[in-house]
Parts: sequence; C-alpha cells; structure tokens
Amino acid sequence: MTNHAPHLSDEAKANLPRHVAMIMDGNGRWAKQRGLPRVEGHRIGAESVRAIIRTAGELGIKYLTLYAFSVENWNRPKDEVDTLMKYLARYMKSEFAELNKSNVRLEVIGQIHRLPEFVQKQLKKTQEGLSKNNGLTLIMALSYGGRTEIVEAVRSIAAKAKKGELDPAEINEQVVADHLYTRNWPDPDVLIRTSGEMRVSNFLLWQISYSELVVTQTLWPDFRKPQFYEALEEYTRRHRRFGGL
Repeated sequence: MTNHAPHLSDEAKANLPRHVAMIMDGNGRWAKQRGLPRVEGHRIGAESVRAIIRTAGELGIKYLTLYAFSVENWNRPKDEVDTLMKYLARYMKSEFAELNKSNVRLEVIGQIHRLPEFVQKQLKKTQEGLSKNNGLTLIMALSYGGRTEIVEAVRSIAAKAKKGELDPAEINEQVVADHLYTRNWPDPDVLIRTSGEMRVSNFLLWQISYSELVVTQTLWPDFRKPQFYEALEEYTRRHRRFGGL
C-alpha cells in the first residue's frame, strides 16, 4: 500500500456505480496467516466495513449491499457464530453516531427471524434511528441466501396465484423481482469480492445477472479506501452491454 492519499481518476468519478454489492471474504485466512484466532479477523474486518461505508458515502454512491452473514454461516462452530452475533449487535450500536452523521440509511435483507433476539432488537433500533436519512442506503445481508430468497419469492407468488390474485400467465421477470427482498432498490452494477475466490457464494443470484464482477486478491481486513478505489477503477474500464452489443 502506498503512503500518498488514494486518488480516483476523473473517468471513474464520472462513471461511478449506483449500487455496489460486496462479498467480504478472507477474515479467517487473514487471522490464520498471523497466528490469531478467527474472530480477530472479524474484529479487524469491521474496521474495513467502516472505511468502505464512509468512502461510498463520500463518493455519492447510492446503495451499498454487504454480505455480512450467509445462511450457510449458521453451520460454523457455535462459539464463532455467537461471537459474530455479539460483534454485529455491538457494531450497530457503536457505529450509530457515525452512520447518522454520514446521513446513512440502514436496510436489512435475509431471514432476520433466525438472528438472536438481542441482534434483532439492536438492528431495529439502529434502523429506526437512521430512517430519516437520505444519503447512502446501506443494505446488510444477514442470514441471507440467494436461493432461499428466490424460493420465498416463488412461494409468495404461488400463494397469490392460488388465491386467484395473480394469473400464472402474467408471471414475468418483473413479477419475480417485485417479490424479492430487494424489490425497493436497483440491481447492483458491480459485485466486488475480496480474497481472490472466483465464486458468487449464493449472493443476490437473481440481482447480479448483469453485474460486473470484480475480484481482488486482498483479504477483507486489508481492504480499505485505496483497494476500493482500485476496484472502482476496474469497474470503470468495463463496457457494460447487458447482453447486447
């Protein structure tokens, strides 16, 4: 990492994505490389979260979706999950003032009912406190799975069809999109994944159909403003076609 202040090119500033989605990967590996417990990676990773939210807000990016905890993550060792949940509740409480000052609005997607009650309460409190803000919309994907989201949408559409509220012949892409957790926001323009893994890990499967994918080798705890700028520069160099020419 260089010592001089990170710089974003004029071209990148002129072509910023409206919606950035991020798979924050590599906390465990970062800790392992340093002979530290995995949870230490999560603790330092929270500092990266703070840096990226602040940078996205400063740049005027409208939506930032962070993959914070997947449905598969429930299968991790219980003590790691418990610690993560405590970190999550503590983070939402301790970051409230900073988020509010930065005019950030908080939204949450996923099977929120599966989170411990103390986490649900803190999330609700933080969300309510930030609900009047109109800067960056921070969307936290918690206890989230892309397939689960699509299954829930299908179930809800089927229930409407069964009641006669919806003709099956009228079900199209827009109808499906309108039943997803993300129905109120545009699809991500870019999906950034840290730690070099080349997979989407069941994240926003429907929504990233036409998103640019930027994979960086940096592990999440080391991903800060300069690395975010590099990912945005990479996005700017792409020519988005949406399946056309």
